Amino acid sequence: MLVVCLPTYNERENLERMIRALGRVFAEAGLDGRVLVIDDGSPDGTGEIADRLAAELPFVSVLHRERKEGLGPAYLAGFRQALADGADLVMEIDCDFSHDPADVPRLVAATAAADLVLGSRYVAGGGTRNWGLLRRAISRFGSLYAQLLLGLPVRDLTGGFKCYRRAVLETIRLERISSKGYAFQVETTYRAVRAGLRVAEVPIVFVDREAGGSKMSRQIALEAMWKVPALRLAALLGRF
Repeated sequence: MLVVCLPTYNERENLERMIRALGRVFAEAGLDGRVLVIDDGSPDGTGEIADRLAAELPFVSVLHRERKEGLGPAYLAGFRQALADGADLVMEIDCDFSHDPADVPRLVAATAAADLVLGSRYVAGGGTRNWGLLRRAISRFGSLYAQLLLGLPVRDLTGGFKCYRRAVLETIRLERISSKGYAFQVETTYRAVRAGLRVAEVPIVFVDREAGGSKMSRQIALEAMWKVPALRLAALLGRF
């Protein structure tokens, strides 16, 4: 069983379209798929929309959290729920259609030869759309910065379209993951590589959101800057 974890905060414009798109993908690809919406107390009614869809669609469930604590804590709560529900594969995907739901079967198929599959913007065939030069440069620098400091053979370390085999989440010690923002993506991949698990990258095209507001902030960017060397130091000191 595949569980797609869908963290939400003020995504009322996108949530229903994304869930129905994922349902079509599951049906067309013959996937035993479920969607777990993880809503961090959205004040715009996203949680209520999720509850309505869960009552209508048997493949949808909802995990309500009291407040917004960041991407990392939301995903960790979703991962624990997915494992408790018996998931064999657990997927991360953005709710804003930056990631194409039609790519889900390709990431799932790649888990036949890998433990963790990353939807990658920076391998052959991957890319971004509707981004300005500055945003491209910042994103590319972020991945290169993490790649060089951590010594990883992974080109897209900051992307959020990922598919984990169950064994990955059971191995990387979720209780020790402390990243709140996009550093969470770096940390989970780094822990998987350090554990000797197989990581593969599948090319995707990332498209900037058309509806709703970005969750990026200065605090998230700063966390990523200091968290990467902190991860390296913890590994060197044997405190990982």
